[in-house]
Amino acid sequence: MNIRRLRPTTALVGAAALGLTTLTACSSNVGDGRTDGKLDVVASFYPLQFLAQRIGGTAIHVSSLTKSGVEPHDLEISPRQTADLSKAGLVVYLKGLQPSVDRAIGQAEPKHVADAASYATLEDHGTEVEGDHDHGVEGDHGGESDPGGHAHSGDAAADPHIWLDPVRYAQVAKGVGKALEKADPDHATTYKKNTTALVKELTTLDQDFRSGLKDRSSDTFITTHAAFGYLAERYGLRQEAISGLDPESEPSPARIKGLHSVAKKDKVNTVFFETLVSDRTAKTLAGDLHLRTDVLDPIEGIGDKSKGDDYIQVMRSNLKALQKALGTK
Repeated sequence: MNIRRLRPTTALVGAAALGLTTLTACSSNVGDGRTDGKLDVVASFYPLQFLAQRIGGTAIHVSSLTKSGVEPHDLEISPRQTADLSKAGLVVYLKGLQPSVDRAIGQAEPKHVADAASYATLEDHGTEVEGDHDHGVEGDHGGESDPGGHAHSGDAAADPHIWLDPVRYAQVAKGVGKALEKADPDHATTYKKNTTALVKELTTLDQDFRSGLKDRSSDTFITTHAAFGYLAERYGLRQEAISGLDPESEPSPARIKGLHSVAKKDKVNTVFFETLVSDRTAKTLAGDLHLRTDVLDPIEGIGDKSKGDDYIQVMRSNLKALQKALGTK
């Protein structure tokens, strides 16, 4: 389910790093996974860090493997981080999003692990793989994906961006809450209460997206990479991505030509770019088509350029951006 192939040199470095930690990881899985009486929780990247912080509250210590401003797909795990994973009270990650994290967890074997991918259904939203097909992620009001529902390649990968659908994200929140209860039964009541409150907030967010995107003049939006398939499917939108699931892949000339046609046919007025990857291609495409640009944030991290201080705030900023781009009344 990995969404990119590792470069040979990267793979060798990663393997060497993990090799160095074999004895450390196997021998460090001791203790109760706590610091000063609080459960030590390690999250792989921001959306899972947010869930852990909101559900765990003051009962836990939370750290993230992916630092602010780092594109999560590019993360490589250090030997020290691998060793730390073995001592954590709970590790929360999303299998398939960050290959180096998947490997490190397999090496460290932490006592308690919460895989977000196991709490919600992952789908293959169809992406441009060879660069010679005009694939979008299309959802209509019946919630169907693009024609065929899958990438035209034997190497198709499931889309990991489940946190951009508030409904699926709420399912993950419930799973993380249960994992915290299991890892730290003494604070189970706190985790239950906080999970319930967060799920309620996410349900309100979902309702606001549903009502906020009604009476729109277009269903189609163009974005840098195919991160918004679940969001598009949930609210009956059509995502057209410049690149596929890999945010750094270069689009083919055929893909760019296809986007020109889509923009004119569907009366697209905005090309969206992101905060953690280059906006060069998006701005070039927008310039060629005389379209405006705006940010649609996949919320893989929170940084200085984020339009909000946390997941909820940035999602509401995304809603406003989509309302403007899709011509809601």
